[in-house]
Amino acid sequence: MKKAKRIALVAHDNWKKDLLEWVEKNWEIISNQKLTCTGTTGSLVEELLTKKTGISLNIRKLKSGPLGGDQQLGALIASGEIDIVIFFWDPMQPQPHDVDVKALLRITVLYNVPMACNRSTADFVVSSSLFEGEYQAKIKDYSTYLNREII
Repeated sequence: MKKAKRIALVAHDNWKKDLLEWVEKNWEIISNQKLTCTGTTGSLVEELLTKKTGISLNIRKLKSGPLGGDQQLGALIASGEIDIVIFFWDPMQPQPHDVDVKALLRITVLYNVPMACNRSTADFVVSSSLFEGEYQAKIKDYSTYLNREII
């Protein structure tokens, strides 16, 4: 991870307000990072940060989660293009794309990408001394799995 982090911001509908409040509280920290968002969340975050900073920030916006945005984000994680994921997901509401959400959670663990699923964890991530500088995450070696004999 370089000093400027590549952060993904994602929120289910019932949690968008919470994520926006978190973004507003932490706008000075995250406006200096490279942001990627899914669907509507990206437009809402962009609007909020533009009002806060007075400049139009370049936020990479993916498709809406249920329309493939979660899968797009998973691909970015797998290709090493995302350093941190802040995903306020709704544990009380079934989602039409639950399998995509589960896959996204899995891929962050697989590639050792920090994942914050609530405000407290997101606060700890951005306030960590590790957030401020470069960081080399250790990636598990999956060569044994990839080179296994298939019968």
